[in-house]
Amino acid sequence: MWLFRRKGPSGFSSSSTAEEVTQGIDASGLTAIVTGASSGIGTETTRVLALHGAHVIMGVRNMAAGKDVKEAIVKEIPTAKIDAIELDLSSLSSVRKFASEFNSSGRPLNILINNAGIMATPFMLSKDKIELQFATNHVGHFLLTNLLLDTMKKTARKSSKEGRIVNVSSEAHRYPYREGIRFDKINDPSGYSSFAAYGQSKLANILHANELAKRLKEDGADITANSLHPGAIVTNLFRHNSTINGLVNLLGRAVLKSVQQGAATTCYVALHPQVKGVTGEYFSDSNLAKPRPQGQDEDLAKKLWDFSMDLVK
Repeated sequence: MWLFRRKGPSGFSSSSTAEEVTQGIDASGLTAIVTGASSGIGTETTRVLALHGAHVIMGVRNMAAGKDVKEAIVKEIPTAKIDAIELDLSSLSSVRKFASEFNSSGRPLNILINNAGIMATPFMLSKDKIELQFATNHVGHFLLTNLLLDTMKKTARKSSKEGRIVNVSSEAHRYPYREGIRFDKINDPSGYSSFAAYGQSKLANILHANELAKRLKEDGADITANSLHPGAIVTNLFRHNSTINGLVNLLGRAVLKSVQQGAATTCYVALHPQVKGVTGEYFSDSNLAKPRPQGQDEDLAKKLWDFSMDLVK
């Protein structure tokens, strides 16, 4: 197991926890949004940000689950500042409603963590008639980010603190469809593969962060955008595949990360001073990493941006 724990240049490794990678960091005065915050690494990310003093707004599909998470965290950390707003990323109208509610609250926004995701679902279309994994994992976050950008830019200017946008991707981005993003066949059930479609949506998370980083730089905005692989984690992402679910439960404790370790890279990229000014990069195990060549393709990133803009019109 020594290889598993080997530290990278950041001083952290795959076995580092979210609390360890943020030790001694003061996040008081910062406001963060975490999507998919009612379970798994979203919950742990919320807890750790709140532990360091950040005001966290959870974007959650299930408000009852969100309420339970909030209560559990406040019980452990009485000073925690946490709110929940309903957010279903597979629905563009829900994304618009969430952004409108947040923006009209007058709250600042320093950190946006696009964490929510579904994995390996059977072929389905979203309410907006977009393949469900692409709709939830990419398109919903793409629109959400665009709708919150003005607030983030305003906050960065007023506070003179760097804003950070964090896309939770996955090493699954290495296994999309052969062409990477199936622009002409996004909604085509023939040839649909639940795992390749997941890989496609995770590749989109990386390309989105890269193109966004480029645009923010051109705008002169003090906001970074990065993507990351959290690690193979024991979470309910596997709920749509019973075979994998069984394997995960059987092998999980031995080969997979805990949720505390799984949330580490997200918290590192969101809060750590080592990441200041770093943008358009991909992280794994709280260290810089390299995505597959398609994940570094600037033309593909630009094409995806234009394609996504058309989908959210």
